[in-house]
Amino acid sequence: MKLTSLAALPSESVSHNPAIQKKVMLRSNDLPHLTNFSQARFAPGQVADAHAHQDMCEVFFVESGQGIMIIDCEEYRLEAGTCVAVEPGETHEVVNNGTTDLVLTYFGLQVESR
Repeated sequence: MKLTSLAALPSESVSHNPAIQKKVMLRSNDLPHLTNFSQARFAPGQVADAHAHQDMCEVFFVESGQGIMIIDCEEYRLEAGTCVAVEPGETHEVVNNGTTDLVLTYFGLQVESR
């Protein structure tokens, strides 16, 4: 069993943009196949640059705010309550184009390399 609280966790940088802060609730090896379970906070205008993972899928849930996610060159609107699953190999980018923080809770699942 592992118990964590967002309030007690330190902030750290997101690897795709060090200015974006996240709190990691679970890390790789805490549970089978899980690469991370985190919450990131994007200030207005912040972008997590386009990237892809060949060996993992990611699931994003919008807690608050608004923005867009670009997956394989197609834009999808993000707003509170939206859930997006990104498959291995799909290029994805997150953009806060709103006027308030975009808060995403997300996790990654390890898959076999293709």
